[in-house]
Amino acid sequence: MANSIRNQIEGTVRKLVSDRVMTEVILDSAAGELVAVITTASAKELKLKRGRTVTALIKATNISLKDCNCGTH
Repeated sequence: MANSIRNQIEGTVRKLVSDRVMTEVILDSAAGELVAVITTASAKELKLKRGRTVTALIKATNISLKDCNCGTH
């Protein structure tokens, strides 16, 4: 499947937390832990399961930051 998303990170599914509508997917990657929330229908269509290697496609129009309380300004 072709796409124009440049930020792509390969990872391994570590954990899936699903309900009827949404699934939280936790990935381990070289960049660290990634968490995505997708529809449960999409998780089933992708046949996601623990240990499966997937590619996270990241396309964001903004990023929110939180104070880390690290004492620097």
